[in-house]
Amino acid sequence: MDAFYASVEQLDFPAAKGKPVIVGADPKGGNGRGVVAACSYEARKFGVRSALPISQAWKLCPEGVYVRPRMSRYVEVSHEVMDVLRQFTELVEPLSIDEAFLDVTGSSRLHGSPEQIAKTIKTDILKKTQLTASVGVACNKFLAKIASDLRKPDGLVVVPETGTDAFLRDLPISRLWGVGPKTEERLKPLGIRTIGQMAAIPREALVRSLGSLGDHLHQLSHGIDDRPVVPNWEPKSVSNETTFEIDTRDRDLLIRTIHELADEVGRRLRHDNTRARRVTLKLRYEDFTTHTKQTSLDKPTQSNEDIARIAISLFNHFPLDRRIRLIGVGSADLVREQGTAMQLDLFEGPKKGEALGHTLDEIREKFGRGSVMRGSQLLDKKDDIE
Repeated sequence: MDAFYASVEQLDFPAAKGKPVIVGADPKGGNGRGVVAACSYEARKFGVRSALPISQAWKLCPEGVYVRPRMSRYVEVSHEVMDVLRQFTELVEPLSIDEAFLDVTGSSRLHGSPEQIAKTIKTDILKKTQLTASVGVACNKFLAKIASDLRKPDGLVVVPETGTDAFLRDLPISRLWGVGPKTEERLKPLGIRTIGQMAAIPREALVRSLGSLGDHLHQLSHGIDDRPVVPNWEPKSVSNETTFEIDTRDRDLLIRTIHELADEVGRRLRHDNTRARRVTLKLRYEDFTTHTKQTSLDKPTQSNEDIARIAISLFNHFPLDRRIRLIGVGSADLVREQGTAMQLDLFEGPKKGEALGHTLDEIREKFGRGSVMRGSQLLDKKDDIE
């Protein structure tokens, strides 16, 4: 999908269409905290990009439209997109909320050539969501991924099977998976700046210089990628974190924030029919030192209360001798439910906390995220209550 979060915001709020939209924290006149989660193509013209500190984004683009992320809305649209993709093949491997691989080898008889399938997918996504997608068509995942990125937004690039070398030759080596800024610097003395130059280096020389990464890059530079599309890909973890507007040692605020983060982690676990065997807590102090603690569970859970209780017990092991900048709650070692529920102990019914979580999910889905909240959250909002 093209600039997915920002495009959803422009769709839902037409006044933002055509304007630079930055999804992230409140910039607070350039003094805001946090980073850019996503931005529109209009914002990118100002130099704004994902992961840029929100304060820097404000300096580059003070006239931008700044909005906080609405993950539940993005997930809703993502499901609509994935439903479209699965009409063409069961072999759909989601990479993230807005990106997926499809293996359409067996789809041509029903849906036409791979290029025709790509055009139909783009049309169907636009009809269903009013958003544009960019598609790459190639004989393997690596080439299709590169192709999908080349002509955004609303792009379609087809790589002929016999034209792989010509397609890759002049592209920068940064397009290769595994080549970041540090690897680029290591390759400069070898005179390697394009994928074509990489392909011309003997495999043995690359391995001597880069070890196992050299073999990996040799394969990719020749367009070789044998990985299959894996439709039953499972997430390895679910987490949620927030950066405070002002560094804090306020224990009550930190505990309330852990509860809010745990609520979102629990919701996402229930949505995906998964439970967690491990809970983690992440803290970043004002000096940017970051620490993580985790604990394994005897029984996997998807309960907001369980996750919050365990995260708070981990939090209690951290000293509050410094102010805290960021806090995060995570879950890992996920197991998927079989059918409608996991097997319970013989004399144990469904946990009250999990039943309550499902009820809260239904209410919030119907009436909005703020329709039900904790009493402690209401105390924070007392000035807004008449």
